[in-house]
Amino acid sequence: MLPTEVTRYSGHVKTIAASRFKAQCLALLDEVAETKEALLVTKRGKPVAKIVPAGEPRSLIGTGRQLVSDEELIKPMYEDWEPDWPE
Repeated sequence: MLPTEVTRYSGHVKTIAASRFKAQCLALLDEVAETKEALLVTKRGKPVAKIVPAGEPRSLIGTGRQLVSDEELIKPMYEDWEPDWPE
């Protein structure tokens, strides 16, 4: 964890001045990822950004929607279409 003088706590969110965030950005990002706690970046005491840990990517299984039937998907586009097989 970084030295406590660079941050203060506002309620449950840790805050840091933008100038100090800039100087220690990579270490702070690592800390947010490790602790899973948000970090509020301020400029002149006003919030300008909130750094939050990335969540686990959600599964895409079951999110797709089939717009055509299986038969329509594999049927030829033209009635008289024949594959051009090499001889």
